[in-house]
Amino acid sequence: MIKFLLNQKMCQVSDLSPNTTVLNFLRQQEAKKGTKEGCASGDCGACTVVLGDVVDGRIRYTSVNACITFISALHGKQLITVEDLKSKDGTLHQVQQALVDYNGTQCGYCTPGFVMSMFALSKNTPSADKQAIFEALAGNLCRCTGYRSIIDSAMALVEQDHIVDAFERLETETVAKLNTIERSGTQILSGNGQTAYSPDNVADLAALLVKHPDARIVAGGTDLALEVTQFHRPINTLIAVGNVAEMKNITVTDRHIEIGAATSLTDSYSTLAQYFPDFGELLHRFASLQVRNQGTIGGNIGNASPIGDTPPALMALNAQVELRCGDAVRVMDLDDYFVGYKVTAQQAAEFITKIIIPLPTAEQIFRTYKLSKRLDDDISAVLGAFNITLKDNVVTDIRIAFGGMSATPMRAQHAEKILLGATWEYHNVAAAMQALAKDFSPLSDFRASKEYRSLTAKNLLKKFYLELQNTTIETRVTSYV
Repeated sequence: MIKFLLNQKMCQVSDLSPNTTVLNFLRQQEAKKGTKEGCASGDCGACTVVLGDVVDGRIRYTSVNACITFISALHGKQLITVEDLKSKDGTLHQVQQALVDYNGTQCGYCTPGFVMSMFALSKNTPSADKQAIFEALAGNLCRCTGYRSIIDSAMALVEQDHIVDAFERLETETVAKLNTIERSGTQILSGNGQTAYSPDNVADLAALLVKHPDARIVAGGTDLALEVTQFHRPINTLIAVGNVAEMKNITVTDRHIEIGAATSLTDSYSTLAQYFPDFGELLHRFASLQVRNQGTIGGNIGNASPIGDTPPALMALNAQVELRCGDAVRVMDLDDYFVGYKVTAQQAAEFITKIIIPLPTAEQIFRTYKLSKRLDDDISAVLGAFNITLKDNVVTDIRIAFGGMSATPMRAQHAEKILLGATWEYHNVAAAMQALAKDFSPLSDFRASKEYRSLTAKNLLKKFYLELQNTTIETRVTSYV
């Protein structure tokens, strides 16, 4: 059984397939048709809703894609849809009124999603600048191509004085209602012969996986849900890790950064950006804000996609994963984790508990570059990550990793061997660029040809060299505002 608030109404669900998405629950069970399906893959944002959760006694609002969020993820949260924004007397919410005032509605199909993303923005970043607005709305696509009026609406919204709405007036009451929902123990939702378990601690999670070794682990579900929504393959047993507090912590020791495998990409951002600014830049381009609010680094690793954004960066940083099976715990270099296309060294009933990243040294230089057809909300064609230590212009340590160049994220060991111990000069870099042909034999697909991938991989290494030589050369033109 799961319990949550639908706006201010307490909902209790006990007999429903856990494969049900929030989108389908809203449209089919609650007859709330304002939330639209545009893609069923978390790409277009038409289905955007907002979840409220109690954090330090206040409600934290996050935008998510309802089409790839399983219903079990709602336990203990408040679900807000576009229907909930208008006041009982019919007065539009300030977000809705801004879109009306600036003619930001276009054909209207995508509008509810824009409204909800703007609503979350107004709650989380009331004095947002234009860049913050772009980021908040990057996961919402308008097929009428009329973004200017929508941006104008958002700009007018954030320029207003502090917005007081029904959600702020009812915050104390909402917190009290959410705090009445039992979160301890394992929540179970069953229906249509399918079951989802939501444990609240690592020990119970480990025991459940030993009992159900074929169960699918779901964190944010931003990739796994596509098996249901796109490929129509039911998942009989789900084990959700979103309520496991031990796997949502970030700890910085004197040697490492330890990120719980269930920590969202959004929550991981500030720590990673602090120690590795380029990792922060990479996360800005990781899918959309809605996806980052749910997706996790643990899931991005465990998915074992050859074009996942974080694995090459983590491999370049010499990261490790902590794995647990029952009571047994082991630590593995991420280099050894990927063994084939969508195949890992993870054993049955084993799961990732945390990601361990060494702290940077004073001499260490880390850069990562993503190539994709769109700047925002797109998957990599090639992603290169470079981590180098220089002393007196000699390479004393180097790690180069690529995504999109092979069946798995992989190190460029031939190129590394040429550069290690060599002077950091272009003729050595050029030799390493040629050595990439020994490291990778990429394939052609609809994202890029093998020739493009081979050439751009070399050019990314050259770009890394140029950035280190002359910081006045602009190599990252990503904004034309």
